[in-house]
Amino acid sequence: MKKQSLALCAGVVVWLSGAARVAAQWETQSLTIKPGWTAVYVFVDASYTNLDYLVGSDATNPIDQIWMWEPTVSPVQYVTSIQNPVTGNSQWANWARLSTGLSRNLAALAPNAAYLVHSTAAGNYTWNIVGKAAAPNYAWSSSSINLVGFRTVSPQSPLLDQFLTLAPGLSNSATFYQYGGGDLSSNNPAQVNFYHTVAVNPGQAFWLSAPGFVNSYYGPFSVDVSPGATAFGASASSTSFRLSNQSVSNLTVSLSLVGSQVAPAGQTPIAGLVPVVVRGAQNSTNLTYRATDLATAGSLSWTLAPAGQAGSVVTVVFGVNRAVLTNNPGAYYAGILRFNDSYGLSQVDVPVSAVAGSYAGLWVGQAAVSQVSAYLKSYQTDGSGAPVQGANGAYVVTGVNTNLGGTASAYPITLIVHNDGANANLMQRVFYGQDVNSNTVVATAESVLDPAQLGTARRISAIQFPWTTNNQTWPFTGQLAPGASLTTLASVAYDDQINNPFLHTYHPDHDNLDATKQNQLPLGSESFQLDRQITLNIAGPGNDYNSLTQYGQSLSGSYGEAITVRGAAGAARTFNVAGAFTLNRLSPISTLTRPR
Repeated sequence: MKKQSLALCAGVVVWLSGAARVAAQWETQSLTIKPGWTAVYVFVDASYTNLDYLVGSDATNPIDQIWMWEPTVSPVQYVTSIQNPVTGNSQWANWARLSTGLSRNLAALAPNAAYLVHSTAAGNYTWNIVGKAAAPNYAWSSSSINLVGFRTVSPQSPLLDQFLTLAPGLSNSATFYQYGGGDLSSNNPAQVNFYHTVAVNPGQAFWLSAPGFVNSYYGPFSVDVSPGATAFGASASSTSFRLSNQSVSNLTVSLSLVGSQVAPAGQTPIAGLVPVVVRGAQNSTNLTYRATDLATAGSLSWTLAPAGQAGSVVTVVFGVNRAVLTNNPGAYYAGILRFNDSYGLSQVDVPVSAVAGSYAGLWVGQAAVSQVSAYLKSYQTDGSGAPVQGANGAYVVTGVNTNLGGTASAYPITLIVHNDGANANLMQRVFYGQDVNSNTVVATAESVLDPAQLGTARRISAIQFPWTTNNQTWPFTGQLAPGASLTTLASVAYDDQINNPFLHTYHPDHDNLDATKQNQLPLGSESFQLDRQITLNIAGPGNDYNSLTQYGQSLSGSYGEAITVRGAAGAARTFNVAGAFTLNRLSPISTLTRPR
């Protein structure tokens, strides 16, 4: 068919690609390429490599030209009939083998795009394209002709009339054209006259002429997800997709999780299947959400009302189970979310991935002390109930109750913990902001920060711990990780005029000085040493959705503190407090910067 263009403006998009090492979820799209010209629609992203390697380096591959159809990019540009690939045509970008002598401005295959492919083979050729799974993204122009393909199910591809039964609007409005192979001519592409004889093969592209018609049907259902939202990386935990019924009948859409193929050479290796959990109904008692492990469940499904009716659209929240991604920080996990409809017409693949994160960084939270140990003595009594005195005249003690008891209200303690990946330290204060090189830092002193950017910097302090000039930190034994128990000792010297609560510097009876105000008194005279042994017992995650997906960013457990008061001649008494704590990671920066 001849090209008829009312107005054409120059503007060709060139897709370039390097051989960069990237993370992806891999699958193979198989396309049948006929001798001569075949129109295909590519669903996978093969831009990790270039066409010179993907096609040109394979001597057994008979493809010698690939032309990518580029939709209208200007409001003054209208294409009302089929365009054949012609050098210099603004609606096409092309790649060709060097031997053809054709100019080239297409370097790699982009996903969700239509291509016209030329083969020199005498028979059909199966072109297997290994690429990254890509979420669907269709663009429809009501003012020009469209070259599109459909994500149907193979090997039993539906016939065109069966595929369009659920979309009478498109069936009645559009004229379909397809390529039959061979040379381009006035009858190639040819109009499809008998829909019951033409199969809608996955990846086959058709020209659709439907002037003034706005189409949203590329299959019985659509999956809408924000670009990049399913690449969770090392910290993201939750996102959502929207399922929409695009048909005129009730429809059930099922979801399953399938594994990725082995990554091609030079690409990020895949450690395993990404653990996807889907948020379920809310528990009205504790307001948590049920979590369903997609791999364990096998599949989930949703029944949708006909398009345009209430219940035709559902939003599904899902995320990564961070609680099981606790080993090998940096390991890459991937998979594919596969959607199918109850009519067996369409299959849509959406990539999903996550990186195992570490627990390194700055963690800030709070402990709530809700229990304090008693120190209650029991005394011996005589028959009348009167206390019995010993030989020294003191009442006879028969026991001391030091059990924990509840407090009237919880006492808050701010917790600042920095973890470098191997060692965790409790801090009294921390500074977070930009240094003079505009690098974001976690620092022990304000002097590390850029004075010109202090307005956006932050200081976080815990007044419940001793202040020191050099901002002393207290190292924890144990690692910051699920199920771990961390312990540290924060002591306050008996003569510490800044932090010791027994000292009142300007009170003559509590300044720990003798009458001359020149000499320190010994331990236990007016003041006591305090040893605070602090223990954080980190609990495992709960079974609810938020606990599982946010586990890499939030930790909680039980808080314990043994406070030992030490006096003269080795005298000591210990008091225990207990409660619960929660820590939230404010920054993944593992380096704690100190002044030089």
